[in-house]
Amino acid sequence: MKLRRSLAAVLSAGTLLAASACAGDELDDTASDDASSSSSPSESTGSEPAAGGGPVTIASQNFPEAALVASMYEQLLADAGYEPTVNLVDARDAYLGTFPGDVDVVPEYVGGIVNALNARENGDDAEPFETGDGEELKADGADLLEAAGITLLDVSPATDTNAFFVTQDYAEENDVDELSDLEGESVVLAAAPDCEGRLDCEGGLVDEYGIDVTEVLPLGYASDQTYQSVLDGESELGETSTTDGTLESLGLVVLEDDQEIQPAQNLVPAVSDEFLDANPGVADVLNPLMAALTTEKLTELNGRISVDREQTEDVALDFLQSEGLL
Repeated sequence: MKLRRSLAAVLSAGTLLAASACAGDELDDTASDDASSSSSPSESTGSEPAAGGGPVTIASQNFPEAALVASMYEQLLADAGYEPTVNLVDARDAYLGTFPGDVDVVPEYVGGIVNALNARENGDDAEPFETGDGEELKADGADLLEAAGITLLDVSPATDTNAFFVTQDYAEENDVDELSDLEGESVVLAAAPDCEGRLDCEGGLVDEYGIDVTEVLPLGYASDQTYQSVLDGESELGETSTTDGTLESLGLVVLEDDQEIQPAQNLVPAVSDEFLDANPGVADVLNPLMAALTTEKLTELNGRISVDREQTEDVALDFLQSEGLL
């Protein structure tokens, strides 16, 4: 088991972000306009789907990429004969307390789910699992996953880690292109509400990079409010993802994570053991999607939603059909 050296406050509970950790909040039943419907997608144009049936509850975090992948799950499972319901929530905390249980399937990120379970089991100050390889991190977290009653299906080559951006003007004026260039500098950080103290967010920026984060503005993960805060000069640094397709069009640039504080965040379906035992065919439905997704494709799809303003469910359907999955 690979562990990163001790760092304080790894994944504290919060209200947004792919990597938020502790469990306990009640499941938020409010679904987004783009991904909450349980209607079936267009008639299948691919091969005969795997046999399945009955209700399935999908929970996902409510940021664009997660909602996109949740919509893909929903459409694939409906095509396979299931009756899916999607619930989008503010943070991992909000579904982890009822997963497994009320939740059957979650579009996850390997590092996020493994470290969330680690923090739930061993406390927020537990040494985080850290590796840049999704398969290895999945194996490292096997005991935690088994104890939780959760199975991770195939790990996708598509990966998406936290990233931090500045304006192009700020980067040029201060000769900044990697996070280490901000060592000793005082910055205001616009980020997810659960960022403070986390290894992959404010905690890592302070402890690993020596950046003086004077304030964390809880404006959201890759949100319009976070972008605008940095553009307006209210904050110098903003939090987003490595697959954010919006930044270039806004004049924003990601700083390189040269100290590599981000764990592997490959996309992966997380499934309740109980649900998987009763519906083994769900793996045959979701695993081909994981194989089809790449980081480059994911970035392009995110841009179609964030920049071109296409509807999430339409982008999801178009991708599934173009890959022959529907």
